[in-house]
Amino acid sequence: MSSPNVVVFTGPTISRDEVLSVLPQARVRPPVARGDLLSESWCPDDTAVIIDGYYRERLSVGHKEILWLLDEGVHVIGAASMGALRAAELSPYGMSGAGTVFDMYATGEVDGDDEVAVVHGPADRGYPAGTVALVNIRYGCREGARTGLIPAAAGERIVRAAKALPFMRRSWRELDAALDAAVDVAAGSGDRDHLATLQRLIGTGEWDVKRLDAIAALRAVGGRTAEASSERSGEGSADWEAGTALTGITHYEALKWRSRREYAPGRWMTDLDVVNAGRLFGDDYPRLHEEALTGLLTDFAAAQGLDLEAYARARLGVAEPAALPSVLASWLTEAELATLAVAEQLRLVMVRVWPIWQSEDWRPVVLERVRESDRWHEWSEIVARADEAAERTRGRLAVPPPEICAKIFLRHWQRKGTTVEVELARRGFTGMPELGNTVRRFFALDVQNARAPERA
Repeated sequence: MSSPNVVVFTGPTISRDEVLSVLPQARVRPPVARGDLLSESWCPDDTAVIIDGYYRERLSVGHKEILWLLDEGVHVIGAASMGALRAAELSPYGMSGAGTVFDMYATGEVDGDDEVAVVHGPADRGYPAGTVALVNIRYGCREGARTGLIPAAAGERIVRAAKALPFMRRSWRELDAALDAAVDVAAGSGDRDHLATLQRLIGTGEWDVKRLDAIAALRAVGGRTAEASSERSGEGSADWEAGTALTGITHYEALKWRSRREYAPGRWMTDLDVVNAGRLFGDDYPRLHEEALTGLLTDFAAAQGLDLEAYARARLGVAEPAALPSVLASWLTEAELATLAVAEQLRLVMVRVWPIWQSEDWRPVVLERVRESDRWHEWSEIVARADEAAERTRGRLAVPPPEICAKIFLRHWQRKGTTVEVELARRGFTGMPELGNTVRRFFALDVQNARAPERA
């Protein structure tokens, strides 16, 4: 069995080479942003080490993404920067925090995002920092007072001057200017000399607490020990229930993020967008959907030692040899009720009321079938054409609210002897709201298709 994976998200705090010098087996990723955790493939007992993360240029990593990983059995450790902040917030739910910066957040000594924020350069240059983190200044002034290199009063003035500046202006030059402007008779010019000491020792790494914390976290992972983590990080985790904390994050969302790709400059598509194109426009999609879910049902029945009919009767509460009650028969077309055997009717009802009777997500199985089918390219092209149509009509075609989109789109599925509910279920839609939200991306294309015969 392969060893558990370790994925480290870092940027300006510690370099890729430094990470690999401590954890040679680690996969090093850029600073984490919204969706990046879900884009990785994880297995139980893997470890995610969050050091750096975005929160201005891109959406910051979500709490629910981290909770999702924890629920998957992934060890999540935060330190030094964004990781320390998230660990302090999520330690009751099992996320571990390492180091001094984590302690600062966990004890309430600091509480702002700007405490760890720095302006940095691009990835191809190694994320060079253009400003200094306020937590490094705090830590350096504290160490200066302890060692006698920086008087405590001078350290307080330096921290106060740094705190008054926005984080994007906390460069050494601007700090020097801020101290010069705020200098008083008692301080004289000494504060600027102390600032130079601070700059030198943070620069050498001796007082760079963010880097020190990052290394401590990596060593803790490498040694498989918990010494570098605060005892607070484990408290309460055993009592956490994913069902109460994980509202909104699903395996569906993780699957979406993992398959997201830029198929053209500035245009993105996921594998689930391709499935949605088939659900909306594929005449043969209902057959594929039915076959995939029937396969799942057959597996569920076999796991309980039952055939499919017995399993369906047990789940639906239909005694043998009774026929379907009217509330279940409503999920079938007139033709299906007239021609199919009861066993087949039970199977179809189970497929169509899937969200009610089954908790298993059908999308991965359907997606696998779509990928293997000759429809994959065709339905991918529909997504691309929908994006092109939306771009071409931007500002000229108003996309209605979801409920209107759904009602308009239903014209494609109007058949004699069936109902809206049946047609939605045949394509895996739980109701009009889900259909409407799915249609919105394809609305301009649908309008274009409807007008095409008029131009011919």
